[in-house]
Amino acid sequence: MGRSGRVFAVDTNKKFLEYIRSNAGGLENVETVLVAEERLDLPKKSLDLIFIRNVCHHLQGRVEYFRRLRYFLKPDGGVAIIERSKPSTLHSIFWNYVPRETIIGEMEEARFTVKEEFSFLPNQFFIIFTQQVYS
Repeated sequence: MGRSGRVFAVDTNKKFLEYIRSNAGGLENVETVLVAEERLDLPKKSLDLIFIRNVCHHLQGRVEYFRRLRYFLKPDGGVAIIERSKPSTLHSIFWNYVPRETIIGEMEEARFTVKEEFSFLPNQFFIIFTQQVYS
């Protein structure tokens, strides 16, 4: 990977992508992708890893969303998810929180399996999922 790999920074907010572009430190292998109307324009079956941080609580129809991610992953590709592990009062009020168990259940329904889990982040869970192989 390194400099020969490609990183796709994906967001629905053009300003966030502009920020990434201007702060990528001159890396030419970082490509920004604006999502419009839930259409994701990424190369099919080519991604090693999809990294999702503090986004799941914004997603509608998460199981179907997670299923669609498989379309972009290589057969041995995975999904890394970081989300809040405990809601604060403010997060509870505005539903900016999805329990760890819910994410694991939804990912399993979308045919992913927990590969590895990390506990070094305060107030967040960090799980890497792999695709279940159809038999």
